[in-house]
Amino acid sequence: MKKSKSPDRPLSVMRRRWRKFRTMKRGWYSFILLIVAYVLSFASPLLINNTALIVKHDGELRFPVFANHIEAIDLGQRRIGEANYRNLKVQYEEANEGDWVLMPLYPYGPVESLLSDDSFIGQRPPTAPDGLHWMGTDDRGRDVFARLVYGFQISITFGLSLVLISYLIGTIIGATFGFFGGKVDMLGLRLVEIWASMPFLYTVIIISSIVVPKAPLLVALLAAFSWVGITFYVRGEFLREKAKDYVAAAIAIGEPNHRIMFRHILPNALTPVISFAPFAIVGGISALVSLDFLGFGLQPPAPSWGELVSQGLGHITDWHLIVFPLSALFITLLMIVFIGEAIREAFDPKVFSRLR
Repeated sequence: MKKSKSPDRPLSVMRRRWRKFRTMKRGWYSFILLIVAYVLSFASPLLINNTALIVKHDGELRFPVFANHIEAIDLGQRRIGEANYRNLKVQYEEANEGDWVLMPLYPYGPVESLLSDDSFIGQRPPTAPDGLHWMGTDDRGRDVFARLVYGFQISITFGLSLVLISYLIGTIIGATFGFFGGKVDMLGLRLVEIWASMPFLYTVIIISSIVVPKAPLLVALLAAFSWVGITFYVRGEFLREKAKDYVAAAIAIGEPNHRIMFRHILPNALTPVISFAPFAIVGGISALVSLDFLGFGLQPPAPSWGELVSQGLGHITDWHLIVFPLSALFITLLMIVFIGEAIREAFDPKVFSRLR
């Protein structure tokens, strides 16, 4: 006799939310494109760089892209310093002695000034796009396309790091307030309100005047002020969840408070955290671009979208310094917003409610 097939196990709520997210085509395709672009950005040194991948000199293979600095005199040039591998490649091809240089697909770096480059002599930056520089150069002779690609990685990494740190702090504080309540909640909220009233921009300006702001410092500064918003959402979720029967059952069997908070209640209180995360990433990227635009963010020559936008404002007649940076910023933020809308729709409790 054939055994009857067992009925399919019901899908968990998270799997149903994932399936719902995948049906939101606009958000799903944006998610795929953004993930692929972000992963490929880590291969930028192998694809977009002014440092050679492989150099063959006197029968010996070298890999300059994996070294910090290569002395040009070691490669047969007359000057000492970092080698100009594009010129070196031309010299080897003209000499035709068996030496060669393998360059990345786009042989220009994000912080390299092309003012002394042989192909740039006689030109005055910023220059319009051409066959060599796909998006032109900025006012310091640096390739705009290379700076946009590296700036994309910095911006996304900055936004993700900021959200991760600020949400971790806000979740812990909000969970503590919501679970314990009483005086802990009342006094804690007063302290949070006092902290939230501090002027963020003035604080950044003061710190930037004392030390040179770098990405880790900026993440720490913004995270110190960005955790407040998610704290109130997590607190509200914990206040609601702790009144349910499963929490009373966990307390009755003697579960410790930290286990009840982070193993039982937190998984059921993550909806606002996950739903607001994409929009928080948009806010983090916008904050970095704004600080860079004002001159209080990443300092030159760091590849920064905000610095390119500032150059576009200063060179309003050079269209490529306006169109390309703003288009990259707009498309990136738009895709993240699409992802956020799809996540919000997938996590909508009305979608999987049994009540009609």
